[in-house]
Amino acid sequence: MKKEQTTISVIVPVYNKEKYLKECIESILNQSYRNLELVLVDDESTDGSGAICDSYGQADGRVKALHQKNAGPTAACVTGMREASGAYYMFVDSDDYVDREMLTEMVRQLKGVRGEVVLCNHILEKQKKTEAVYSAAAPGVYTGEKLEKEIKAKLIGQERKVFPMSRCMKLCEKSIFQGNEKYYDYAIRFGDDSHLMYPALLNSARVVVMEGALFYHYRYVEGSIIHRYDGGIYESVEKLMQSLARAAQDKQVPEAEQTIAREHCYMLLYVLKNELRNPARRYKARIREIFCDPAVRKLIQNTPLSITERSNALLYLGIQYPASGMIGILRLMTKLHDR
Repeated sequence: MKKEQTTISVIVPVYNKEKYLKECIESILNQSYRNLELVLVDDESTDGSGAICDSYGQADGRVKALHQKNAGPTAACVTGMREASGAYYMFVDSDDYVDREMLTEMVRQLKGVRGEVVLCNHILEKQKKTEAVYSAAAPGVYTGEKLEKEIKAKLIGQERKVFPMSRCMKLCEKSIFQGNEKYYDYAIRFGDDSHLMYPALLNSARVVVMEGALFYHYRYVEGSIIHRYDGGIYESVEKLMQSLARAAQDKQVPEAEQTIAREHCYMLLYVLKNELRNPARRYKARIREIFCDPAVRKLIQNTPLSITERSNALLYLGIQYPASGMIGILRLMTKLHDR
């Protein structure tokens, strides 16, 4: 394998990120690794993002500027993969940026085998500080039984995942995505990376976790999505779990039912955190509506979780006892945290 001849398709789903998009694009086009194409997929932006995509498409022959009717980030990624010509895919979110040496260093880890994935680490770019974030998996090469037991078995169903399920920070040989379209539900609004990456990573044959490699800069905009109430998150989580369950069953994941049940409960912690931000006066009624549902109660009661983070421990009490005074206390704590 002549690594310098390997074409990398960097796919960027774009929706209303005019403020950050140029920095993102420039960081990709200025990579020291030159054999790349940049696939920009504008998901019917209503700001100037689409025009920015077109301007780069006209100025640089490596850039493909695509436009589609608004269908969400997963649909944009699928469109990008369909139009990409590279043997490997790398996804970058349109409000993030990457270091100049990222692709050069990640390509060095490739062996040219079907189903390989290389993971780098990232820097969390907060408004007031930055934070280095490393994979929970030890740096190294994972294949065969080691890959099955130490990576695939731990992708979901744990409080701290073996590495982020984000589509970003990963250089992926394209075959791992083949045949997975049936697991994509474009109505999923929360955790949408998981229904793209979980079945793909289950298809992997070689995974490299790099040491150090803080190449990816993930922009965390405080006061935006992370702190904003979304009334559709619960329904989105339910759709996501159906998708993950189908993938786990089809790909014969060991103890799939228990793994999916644990992941479902961990996701319900996020659901409760979101509902605690509900500005409506009936927020308690909404919480009881979700967590007193017989199916949800049965799931929570029959699925013991390992909880180590203090904030999660409090949320866990909340989903176990949704009709108690604990909910009011958690609401107050959430408001204080968001200030």
